[in-house]
Amino acid sequence: MSKNFKNIIVSVLTFLFLVGIYLSINTGISHDEFHEHQNWQINLKAIKDFLSTGNYNDLIVYKDRYHGIGFSYISQPIQYIFSDFLLGYLNINNYGSILISKHIAVFSLFFISGIFFYLLISLLIKEKKIAFISLLIYLLYPYLFGHALFNPKDIPFLSIWIICTYLISAIIKDLFLKKNINFKDLIFLSLLTSLLISIRIIGLLIILQYLIFILFYFESKKVPVKEFLKVFKKQIILSIFLICSFTYILNPIFWHNPLEIINSVTLMSKYQQDICTTTLGKCVEALNLPASYYFVWMFFKLPIIILIGFFIFPLVEKKIFQSKFEKIIILSIITTVISILLLFIIFNVAIYDEIRHIMFLIPLIFIFSIYNLYLFNKKIFSYLGMFFVAFFILENVSLKGYSYTWLNSFSKFYNINKDFEVDYWGISNKNLSLKIRDHSTDNNFDKSNCIYGDKYSKVFLENYNFKCFKGYSELDSAKDRPFYVIKNVRNTRRSDPKECDLIMEDGYSYTFKKDKVVTGQLWFCD
Repeated sequence: MSKNFKNIIVSVLTFLFLVGIYLSINTGISHDEFHEHQNWQINLKAIKDFLSTGNYNDLIVYKDRYHGIGFSYISQPIQYIFSDFLLGYLNINNYGSILISKHIAVFSLFFISGIFFYLLISLLIKEKKIAFISLLIYLLYPYLFGHALFNPKDIPFLSIWIICTYLISAIIKDLFLKKNINFKDLIFLSLLTSLLISIRIIGLLIILQYLIFILFYFESKKVPVKEFLKVFKKQIILSIFLICSFTYILNPIFWHNPLEIINSVTLMSKYQQDICTTTLGKCVEALNLPASYYFVWMFFKLPIIILIGFFIFPLVEKKIFQSKFEKIIILSIITTVISILLLFIIFNVAIYDEIRHIMFLIPLIFIFSIYNLYLFNKKIFSYLGMFFVAFFILENVSLKGYSYTWLNSFSKFYNINKDFEVDYWGISNKNLSLKIRDHSTDNNFDKSNCIYGDKYSKVFLENYNFKCFKGYSELDSAKDRPFYVIKNVRNTRRSDPKECDLIMEDGYSYTFKKDKVVTGQLWFCD
């Protein structure tokens, strides 16, 4: 790699990182962020109680006791550093500054995962320019980029998963070439595996991925299993011990009874069963999913370049099999994706909010598809890749902060507002709240009157002396006019408030589609 090309890479990535951080602290606050912070506070209190008294009953009876807090171990120091700065910079309340400062940690970890994505691609593709184009496709893909600006659960989980995937691939490479395993790599992998499990309990599935990698290694190198176990007995025992130990330490709910891990898997696989997701115009219930749900959403969420790469696998299959090491990696990756999807379908795991709960599989699909395209014709991939990088930049600009709702061009043949889930996390609360601030001044609004529909608008309005914030369900009992009504998240599908004026529709339009996607509405009831 030439020095000039290295400088280009560093410059582009530095610019992208700074833009991402800026956007992350200027986006709205999702509903999940309040719950995530509450989970951390209850677990933190439980840790203190357990260390001082040996008991933590508040955690044991807490309804979301099995929600992992692993990412908070990383984010809390970052939140501590930046929350005071954001308090003044954004003029929001103290609670809001704590939540938004976590966005910096989320995007930073996603950006780091991109480096490991690049390293993983480089194990398969030796041409650095093509690997760099692949990295930009990953980092700028609107769906992931949008989530990376705020999502405190799925993006950290995805990021750690891709890092672990690189590490197991690097270990397999060492075995393949040197027939040896570095103890430092095993320790690092064990710690990150435990961290993954402590973010979401389905992180246990990474063990399945490790086994798949090892089995393909056995098949490729014709290694006898007994001989492998005998030679690497110490490494295997060490890995099992470290994963179990770190997982126990990082999950306070397991401290009083390690068997809680069974309850955690059972409960979280059926979590939020009363939620449904609008899919092709039908509200599909989380615990009554047809198998087609996964494939419908992936068809509309994955970039077309990735779909093309996936389906041309039969055309490049022979080329993959010509290299034993690449064969191990690429077949292990796609087998992992297929196996996990089948497990979710067979066990009817609760999935909602399109495919964010299987978002961690997307980078694996990217690697599989990109490698297929590269083998098919690297020039075609280079041109297509550069086109999609430019297209993703335009889409991210057009989506105005709603990149996480992104759908590919096939969706443009549908009525997106009607047929798909849109702003299911309420990011529109910031823009709608800022409109309330300006509109209330022009209309001499009594700030002791209420704002209905999004209680989290308090973050952006409390410092401007607004006093009353209530949920949409409390609107029927509203008496004192005037008041404001925010319709966002799934409330957008409810009837409009009576005798009120629509004063703002927040949303966006796609690059090549004029129809506006509505993410939220603001009503004034005078």
